Formats: sequence, C-alpha cells, structure tokens
Amino acid sequence: MKRVLITGGAGFLGSHLCDRFIKEGYFVIAMDNLITGDLRNIEHLFKHPNFEFYHHDVSKFIHVPGELDYILHFASPASPIDYLKIPIQTLKVGSLGIHNCLGLARVKKARVIIASTSEVYGDPLVHPQTEEYWGHVNPVGPRGVYDEAKRFQEAMTMAYHTYHGLETRIVRIFNTYGPRMRLNDGRVLPAFIGQALRGEDITIFGDGSQTRSFCYVADLVEGIYRLLLSDYAYPVNIGNPAEITIKQFAEEIIKLTGTDQKIVYKPLPKDDPKQRQPDITKAKEILGWEPKVSRAEGLAITYDYFRSLPKERLYDEANHRDFEKR
Repeated sequence: MKRVLITGGAGFLGSHLCDRFIKEGYFVIAMDNLITGDLRNIEHLFKHPNFEFYHHDVSKFIHVPGELDYILHFASPASPIDYLKIPIQTLKVGSLGIHNCLGLARVKKARVIIASTSEVYGDPLVHPQTEEYWGHVNPVGPRGVYDEAKRFQEAMTMAYHTYHGLETRIVRIFNTYGPRMRLNDGRVLPAFIGQALRGEDITIFGDGSQTRSFCYVADLVEGIYRLLLSDYAYPVNIGNPAEITIKQFAEEIIKLTGTDQKIVYKPLPKDDPKQRQPDITKAKEILGWEPKVSRAEGLAITYDYFRSLPKERLYDEANHRDFEKR
C-alpha cells in the first residue's frame, strides 16, 4: 500500500484530498496545526484503518516514521482574512514549511506536489493567465505575504528538482469552492452565501467589474491527482476558465438563495486583482483534464452544505484557533 502525507490535511482542500487518496487505496497521513484547519473536516476518517492525523506545524522539523511515496504540501492560510491576520505564519509555511517538506521528500525518496496559486500572477497584465506569465506582484503590499510565499515556494521546489533531482510537481490553483469552506474566511463565495443566509446585504468591494473564475472542488482534486501522477515538473494551472464579474456572481447568489438583499459597495482593497481567468491549455494537453461541474451545479451543492450547518456557525467571525504572533 502506498503512503501519502498531506500537509494542511484538515483544511478545505486538504480534507477533500484526504478523501480522494483514501478512496484510491492509499494510506493517508494528514498533518495540520489547526490554525485555519478544522478537525470536523476529517473526523469521518478517524476510524479508517488507513488514516492517521498528526497535529503538527510544518514550519518546524517534520518527522514521519516509515516509508512515504508522495507528499502533498497544501498547508497555508489561503484567504485574505487569514493571511492578513497571520502574515508571519503565512510566510513561514511557504518558506520553512516547503523546505522541511522537500527535505523529508529527499530522505524518503518521495514525489512532492506543492499547492501554488493564481496569486503568483498578482494583479495580472496578461489575460487569461498562462503559466509562462511571470506576474505583476507588489512584494511589500498587504497581499505580498501570501503572493511572495507562494512564489518562493515554487522557486525552492524547482531548485530541489534541478539540483537534487527530486521528483516535484507544481499546481497553480485558481478560485475553488465547495463544501467545507469556512463561511467567514473572506473569500468571495462563502462571504456572499454567509451574508445571504444571515439576511444581510451582499457586500462588493470595488464596482463589481473585477472578474473571477470559480472551479468546483471535485474538479480541482481530479486535476491535482492527475498532475501528481504525471511526468510534468513545471507549473500547471488548474481552474475553471468560465469567467464572471463579481457583480454578476452576487446576483447569481441572490437568485440561488431566493433572498432579496441589496448589493452594497465598499472600496476595493489595495492590490486586489482586477481579472482572474486561467488558461488551461497545458492541463488539457498534458493531463487530459478540464472541469466537468457547471457553476450552477456546484453552487447548488455548496449552498445546500452551508444551509445544513448549525446556526451558530453562521456567525463565527473566524473559525481558527488562537496562536502566537511570532
């Protein structure tokens, strides 16, 4: 039985990856320090004979006994509320964390795939974004702690690949949604649905003309799985190229939830990207992958999940633990 370590395994995306690898017959070790992860995302796996959970911060030395075939480094705050509140931890998980994972991979002779992001493109001057685009990033702006952590992570991964011959893969993830997202983590979709469920007005930052492209989590997981098992070592965009403005998206949420909220506008945060649309040519050609779940279908599933949550969770301002600011 092959063994896989998934860092950030109790998070939104990490927990879905745990499910997928269990389904594929792997022994799964999930690692998470629970700053932004939630044990409720993986509690259904606790009694599974092929699952273990390590409560650990990957920014510190990692020890995993036994063999490892694959390491998926998906530990990182991923929403603006998180990485603006814990900027140092965000930088550390993208630097010390990746260094520890790559070092462990060398010892175990494991293949590594890292979760990069469309944020490496910053506020892009090229549209749609291809993997060859180097980005337009402000390293000292408020979003720089996340953007540069991911860019450094890519550079460190490629250095281990070229210098040490380590088998590495890099996935650049575009906006993803689905069950297990935190309602109040600052990302567009859970923010809109959370406001709708609480009967609040929908808040748009800027004039709503900025665009995003939303990929359902099951599609994303399929793309990640195919990339891990492929022979391609360079970055690959995984996302849904169906682009929509934020204003149009807010209107879709209002229609989906059957509510009658007004849309209110607030100033656009500094360096917020105006456009997001992945060019997925490489994913199609190399992996034979493209998204299958329509936005209407995925939103319906996601809304049903949020609507099923206990009422008190609708009002949680932040779903993560206390931590030391160091």
